[in-house]
Amino acid sequence: MEYKAPVETYTGKVKEVVIGTGNRAVKIGGENILPLHYFEGTTANRPLIALQIDDNAAAGWAEWAVEPFKDVVSDPVKWAARCLEKGADLICLHLDGTDPQGENKTADEAAALVKKMAAGVNAPLIVYGCGDEKKDVEVLTAVAIACKGQNLLIGPAVKENYEAIARAVSENGHCIIAQTPMDINLEKELNVKLLKTVPPEKIVIDPLSSAVGYGMEYSFTIIERTKHIGVMFGDVAMQMPIIADLGAECWKTSQAKADREQGILWEGVTAMTLLLAGANILVLRHPESARLIREAVRKGASSGN
Repeated sequence: MEYKAPVETYTGKVKEVVIGTGNRAVKIGGENILPLHYFEGTTANRPLIALQIDDNAAAGWAEWAVEPFKDVVSDPVKWAARCLEKGADLICLHLDGTDPQGENKTADEAAALVKKMAAGVNAPLIVYGCGDEKKDVEVLTAVAIACKGQNLLIGPAVKENYEAIARAVSENGHCIIAQTPMDINLEKELNVKLLKTVPPEKIVIDPLSSAVGYGMEYSFTIIERTKHIGVMFGDVAMQMPIIADLGAECWKTSQAKADREQGILWEGVTAMTLLLAGANILVLRHPESARLIREAVRKGASSGN
């Protein structure tokens, strides 16, 4: 008697989000299955890999993460081009230089840089502020206006500043990153508030990502539960794609800093784990880690089909 494995089907579906415009646009989400369960349903779009750059020449980055880009880190456009040569699907720009406790670059400086990159980089852009709630409102609003209509993915919007950032993003034709600190209830609460002004196909969830050995199990649980609630139980407030911005967390660990190969594996294992949890975009720093994950995704998709 032939054995047939049981197949689960679900009524819920992750919203499809488009980032970028024209022939540079990419899509994420759209799946009605749990992560990598290709045998149970359809996934409209494969998980994507972004490589991270910043606006302060990789200040504070681990030696091994800088190594592949050391000759271009002073020029974000060239740095981004190198990331694309290494196989990145998207570019994730962190505006760390705008931090009031650091270089304190102005909103105008940040907006000018992002506008230059949007024009000169042949890939969609993800733009993160510095994480200061007040400064991010100023900076991300200026970025949204300067790049009106270019459909960037901009954030983070958090509970303390989401209204102003959501307004700027919506009025200027972009997508928004909804960020909450590893708490499923706070995540849903923020999504519900954003849905009053932002359509669901313009929202991407960032539940915060930790590295292996540094709380990664919490990140895994929150991402996994988000997918379960959205796909299995059909909760429309939890059906947005997920971004795992994990590179910085991995490369600040003592283990990653100690050895190049160990650092690549530390980032790679973290990325693979969060991919299995359900992340739709993985943000990494090292192109070799990205290559490992890209190969895993390719093999998984081919074996599932």
